[in-house]
Amino acid sequence: MALFFDQEWFDARMRERGLNRPALAAILGISTGDLDAIWKDQREISAREVTILSEILGVTPAEIASHGGVSTPIPGTAGDPSAVLMRFDLMESRLQRLERSVAELTAGIKSLPDRSGSR
Repeated sequence: MALFFDQEWFDARMRERGLNRPALAAILGISTGDLDAIWKDQREISAREVTILSEILGVTPAEIASHGGVSTPIPGTAGDPSAVLMRFDLMESRLQRLERSVAELTAGIKSLPDRSGSR
């Protein structure tokens, strides 16, 4: 589960379908500014938009939610315990990837020479 909107994943799916952002905004019935806000993780994707995106991009709503950010809803799953568990599993997976990234960044920073030139 992406904590933040996964631009690269969505852009890749759009390329596979021959779509660009203005076309996608029109299909979703939103302005290009609203779509840009989604891409910048400044606006959440609605359940309706998840459904449309899944159909257009040829993936499941859960996959859209997985890459759409932590608060992206999965349509039709409200109150479904298995859906809640699936969301937790997706979040756990994303958290593990983030923790690995932070560890790699930390190791990289520690390997940089200090200002005096020594390690």
